[in-house]
Amino acid sequence: MVEFEQHGRVAVLTINRPEARNAINGEVSAAMEAHFDRFEEDPDLWVGIIAGAGPVFCAGADLKAVSTGQAAGLMTAKGGFAGLCARERTKPLIAAVNGPAVAGGCEIVLACDLVVASTEAKFGIPEVKRSLVAAGGGLFRLPRAIPRNLAMELALTGDTISAERAYQLGMVNALVDPGKAVEGALDLAERICVNAPVAVRESRKVVAETILADDETGWRLSNEAFMRVAQSEDFSEGPLAFIEKRAPQWKGR
Repeated sequence: MVEFEQHGRVAVLTINRPEARNAINGEVSAAMEAHFDRFEEDPDLWVGIIAGAGPVFCAGADLKAVSTGQAAGLMTAKGGFAGLCARERTKPLIAAVNGPAVAGGCEIVLACDLVVASTEAKFGIPEVKRSLVAAGGGLFRLPRAIPRNLAMELALTGDTISAERAYQLGMVNALVDPGKAVEGALDLAERICVNAPVAVRESRKVVAETILADDETGWRLSNEAFMRVAQSEDFSEGPLAFIEKRAPQWKGR
């Protein structure tokens, strides 16, 4: 139910339940967690992409599973909902959204670091329409991605916003033509992969951990990240490649 493909340094995970609008059930969550374990542990994979097969990115939790008492199975011990939303990660993850990403599908997007969306995508957390709560991170991550009052409106009305609106608000990094989200995400991933992977991971960590932090915490985490990068083998390769006027050969360690 989840496909794993490797494109050079990039891993592409695709939720493959188009007949169920890529809704998340226990099997999908378990497969996602296993694939993310593989992605994190493989030193040759530097960036990940998550996509959905068919016209819908993900419609969220499988309500059939929820209604039959299987809701707990949608959560994994390590990653939470969909094996991802509560997971500790070190590598950049891009959401490639070709169609609607609602409820838990929107929460999967919000758990990613970057978003490439087609003009046919839309985003929302409509859980209140079904007497549910967006418990996969949507209620606190959405206000970080878009203005607070709009996030509150989406949480209370269950309405969605278009990909164009999400792009205007900065939730989406790149807006592409229908069906081109994975292609756009691969292009973005390649722009990341030309850089030193240790420095990329450390930079991601600081940005992610200082969104709501004070300057003192920001300085501390930035200095700690710099020291870790300075201890890597790639630290001397960057300046040396610049001096020798050649492309750097990163080792990722």
